[in-house]
Amino acid sequence: MLPLAKRQSGRYAEMTDFEFFCVAAGGAAGALCRYAATMLCARFVRHFPLGTLLVNVAGSLLMGLLAGYGERCGTFPLPVLFCGAGFLGALTTFSTFAMDTFATFRDGHPTKAAFNILLNVSLSFSGTAFGLFLLVG
Repeated sequence: MLPLAKRQSGRYAEMTDFEFFCVAAGGAAGALCRYAATMLCARFVRHFPLGTLLVNVAGSLLMGLLAGYGERCGTFPLPVLFCGAGFLGALTTFSTFAMDTFATFRDGHPTKAAFNILLNVSLSFSGTAFGLFLLVG
């Protein structure tokens, strides 16, 4: 599928300085986008973590597209490290999803918390599958 680290003789190779920079820069951009989406959505929807849901679904779709690109091209250049391990890794975080869901439950909205779990899991899975389907078939 989508190796985010090169393998040599069954072991992970060490990252070069530039590969490390690509992952770190992508991660910084992804984290900033996640935070911005969360803050923007919070202005419009209260008591439901819509921003986290949107970045999880969009990020899953993009990860599927990236994996499809990797399968089609057979190469994993530095932009894939930037986008996959870096940007998408920071954009879609399960820990944010878990904390948002717990906070929603704790704040007295158990139905919304359960709905958030259902939507994040089903739509993120579907986004990944659809992204792969678009590029691989």
